[in-house]
Amino acid sequence: MAFGASSMFRRYGRRAALRRAALGIGIFLSAWPARAQEPVRLLILGDSITAGYGLAPEEAFPAQLQKALREAGEAVRVIPAGVSGDTTAGGKARLDWALADRPQAVIVALGGNDGLRGLPPADSHANLDDILKRLAARGLPTLLAGMLAPPNLGAEYGRDFAATFTRLAEAYPQVVFYPFLLEGVAGEPALNQPDRIHPNAQGAAEMARRMLPAVRELLSKVQGG
Repeated sequence: MAFGASSMFRRYGRRAALRRAALGIGIFLSAWPARAQEPVRLLILGDSITAGYGLAPEEAFPAQLQKALREAGEAVRVIPAGVSGDTTAGGKARLDWALADRPQAVIVALGGNDGLRGLPPADSHANLDDILKRLAARGLPTLLAGMLAPPNLGAEYGRDFAATFTRLAEAYPQVVFYPFLLEGVAGEPALNQPDRIHPNAQGAAEMARRMLPAVRELLSKVQGG
């Protein structure tokens, strides 16, 4: 009888130890997803600025934005999808290709080359409208970055071109609107390359710093974010 009781206590002790171990594992696993969270995939559809023209990859705007976001505590992987010289029509044509990376949010940063070439603002509007419509159909949170036309094209063209982006922002209220991609950088010699068009490394960092709050707003719209 004593032997049986001793055996029972040993079995009970083993069971209690196993329960305690399982409880510890459960607590560990419940905390694990927060530490091992997959980064949000953020695509930037753009032109030479997104492509990092004249810069090393780590100096370009996408890398600088990713760095700024991570320093702000955001788990994000920025996917650069910029093509130098691309227009809104080019971005529209390659949208499906760019989305093959399965982003969870998208920044649309197109229009600069439309303005440089003096393309009709109505065409730019139609192309961007198509892009935003297709992104909305996929349920992808989107940020639209506006652009300004060069002053040499005249005040009327400049007004019509800028209105392209404000009209789209009004038509798509769910889209985060950042009025000017080069805010604080355009026209600043110390922040641009010698061509006075493309940001240098310091300019790209300034772009990322200024856009950070808007991009964090965008990320808050990602499902589960």
